[in-house]
Amino acid sequence: MTERHHLLVYGGTFAAVGDGGDISGVRGGTSPDGLFVRDARHLSRWQLTVDGAVPEALTPVADGDSARCVLVPRGGRDEPPAYTLFREQAVGDSSFVESLRVVSNRPVPTTVRLAVTADADFTDQFELRSDHRTYTKTGAVRRRQVLDHGVEFTYRRGEWLSCTTVTADPPPDVVEETGTGARRMVWALELEPHGTAELILRVIARPHGEKRALRVPRSPSALNDQLKAAEGEFVEGVPFPTGRPELAAACARGLADLASLQVSAAGPDGEELHVPAAGAPWFLTLLGRDALLTSLFALPYRPQLAAATLPALAATQATATGTDPVTQPGKIVHEVRHGELAHFGQVPFRRYYGSVDATPLFLVLLGAYVDHTGDTGPARRLESHARAAVTWMLDHGGLTSRGYLVYRADRGGLANQNWKDSPGAICSADGTRASGPVMAAGAQGYAYDALRRTAWLARTVWEDETYGALLEQAAGDLRDRFQRDFWMPEHDFPALALDGEGHRVDALASDAGHLLWSGLLDKEYGELVGRRLLEPDFFSGWGIRTLAAGQPAYHPLSYHRGSVWPHDNALIALGLARYGLHDEARTVAHGLVDAANVTGHRLPEVLAGYGRDTHAEPVPYPHACVRESRSAAAPLALLTAVGGV
Repeated sequence: MTERHHLLVYGGTFAAVGDGGDISGVRGGTSPDGLFVRDARHLSRWQLTVDGAVPEALTPVADGDSARCVLVPRGGRDEPPAYTLFREQAVGDSSFVESLRVVSNRPVPTTVRLAVTADADFTDQFELRSDHRTYTKTGAVRRRQVLDHGVEFTYRRGEWLSCTTVTADPPPDVVEETGTGARRMVWALELEPHGTAELILRVIARPHGEKRALRVPRSPSALNDQLKAAEGEFVEGVPFPTGRPELAAACARGLADLASLQVSAAGPDGEELHVPAAGAPWFLTLLGRDALLTSLFALPYRPQLAAATLPALAATQATATGTDPVTQPGKIVHEVRHGELAHFGQVPFRRYYGSVDATPLFLVLLGAYVDHTGDTGPARRLESHARAAVTWMLDHGGLTSRGYLVYRADRGGLANQNWKDSPGAICSADGTRASGPVMAAGAQGYAYDALRRTAWLARTVWEDETYGALLEQAAGDLRDRFQRDFWMPEHDFPALALDGEGHRVDALASDAGHLLWSGLLDKEYGELVGRRLLEPDFFSGWGIRTLAAGQPAYHPLSYHRGSVWPHDNALIALGLARYGLHDEARTVAHGLVDAANVTGHRLPEVLAGYGRDTHAEPVPYPHACVRESRSAAAPLALLTAVGGV
């Protein structure tokens, strides 16, 4: 059985370690292990041996903000363990710290030979994906240098330079070569009868372009105190519901996770901002759609997320047509990457614009922020960015020429560019994939809301009545077209999309609930949709499935064709409340909160679609991000939708 990995996250740094605190660097499985900073693995091996053998985990690492375990030598009942080893690890900003405390269990002096084998392969995260792609790295050179207090690993490829430095206190007695490129740091520890010895190991990761003077805290406890302080500050002051303690606990857990999922970004004037990363392990970076939805969910409680996300995305907004087909003026970025492969153009994600919905969501958040806070500063500062985003929707986005926001499959990038972005996600009920330019239903709802909110900004902040009237008219026309073209009277439900020929893609999908959130449907249609989403083929008991069961395309372990996504359900709950379907909103909220209660009040990125009637606990989705900003913020959206009752 594959060993579990435990995630430690702090800003743009995360470590994934095994039950005993080791990092093996073995490829394969659903997630990688190692220490990662800016999309690169800065520790690929970190393995502890004592007296030449791997100790046994008496108490394995538990999920939490730091990794603690208790280890003993392998043996039987006849001879009690000669020692007990207490291991604690934590991550900080571009750093990893470990304490090792060895306690002798013998009444006589004992010598223990402790060794830590370390290596840094500097592998880009895209090389560790399950698609097993390989990338040429001409001229790449790795070096290792023994230091007085440890060892340093460096990697160079042209102008690209990365470094990992490992130091120890006390310093190792010797640093050995292993024949694999890894280095083994060795200590001979002399223990008094029932005596104790302690080591502290510190790792600093310097990714390419890092210019800061990095400092590593003195111990894992010190790092953990820093993180706890940040989490406490983020949670403090939020009015949690007293009548629903499970929802309150999920909100608190989500806010604490959001505190640790902040990554650095630059604003339009180069100012440093901290914005929600999408999630760990695969997406600890700025993703436009994810940051926008997270900020929208948290807006009533933590508006500073929106205040940072908006200028960060404005700073990365496309200003010219790119060489690829998805970069167009005014478009909001989908994904920003900092790794080696993105730097050299071997993957297209350095700044990737393959999203049809980040641009309207940017406008939705801008309008919602002003409406909620009364602070017009961002709307004034970002007026040109907002107008450019509207122009993209009308021109390149397709609202004027096709009547809807449209995307086309991007060769080398994403086939689908709405939130359901896996290759087969936009399909008919029988599983047939949509062909040609795609007009996804949910994106039209976002566009409608974006036009209306921007019309309001034009009138109230920019004092441009003509522009406001133009956008209001465009929103009304979109609403009329949508209900004519997307509505399937045989199902009393909207189509998932229109294909390139304008034919309805007839899968019954959760995206219809996003139309309630955006207010695109007339009241009668909205109530039909809301009640339909709570029928057993859609609602699993834990949440609403992305695709209703019983359709040939349905699969409970498909990423977007039958699974349950917390953020999807949060949007739907807000939409149900908007249309006055409060009992239905409470049902969705209770299901999600019950699912979170099973896993320490934390909602993962996605759950399998198996029903609660046959599975007493939610079934995990095997490749889900454990820490995900939209899911962390989802309980806050539920609190907004149902008020804690």
